[in-house]
Amino acid sequence: MRLPEPPGKIVTVGTVVLDAMKQADQQHLAWLARSFGRREYVPLNKPDLEVLVQAAEVLSRYPGTHLYKEGDLATSAYLIESGEVDIYQGEDSNRRVVSRVGPGSMLGDVAMFQNRDYRSSAQAVTRVRVFRFERDTVLPLLAQHPAICMRWLVACMAQLEDTQHRVIRLMHKTVLGQVSDLLLEEGDDHGEIYLSQSTIATLLGVSRQSVNEALGRLKDQEVVETGYRHIRVLNPTKLRVVADS
Repeated sequence: MRLPEPPGKIVTVGTVVLDAMKQADQQHLAWLARSFGRREYVPLNKPDLEVLVQAAEVLSRYPGTHLYKEGDLATSAYLIESGEVDIYQGEDSNRRVVSRVGPGSMLGDVAMFQNRDYRSSAQAVTRVRVFRFERDTVLPLLAQHPAICMRWLVACMAQLEDTQHRVIRLMHKTVLGQVSDLLLEEGDDHGEIYLSQSTIATLLGVSRQSVNEALGRLKDQEVVETGYRHIRVLNPTKLRVVADS
């Protein structure tokens, strides 16, 4: 007769598997939240937006207030006209900011179309002015304008594909290479990156200590300089060499 497995072993293995699944899911959601909040991914052109804005409600939010919260039913999408918004996951000590976005960013549209809960929160950092598109209003409008609907759909799929390629590319690099690659991608025109080490760790699915060590090596090589939630690239050419090595 076959003896049953010891309960302790089952619990231990189950916990490890669940923790791994949770970490992978968190990393995937972090990349998605970041991608769908980037201003360069605005899916619609000016004439499209002029049609949509007719059905939009204009809202203002003060710093610290939310457009929506993680876990709430996604009844609306938001287009930022002015100001900056943090996209984050978790609460209190588990809170992780995965992106800071500004004018032109479309938020919450994927969750709204799927009629499911928001998988991240959006909180105003500065005074924010947005256009809110209610699901019950915008869906009939898109049905009347199939060209706009198609462009919106194609843009969403392109963002998903870009996110998948990014994650796959990073999987085959060392932590130092992953951090370097992320800094190159996230830097603005002046080489400024406004990400905390915890956020970088969440996006890459590695420990904060590993990120700290990688940034320390880059700093020792005078490739970057670091501050509180701020990194400046001093030598982008050398950083590219490290990212590709």
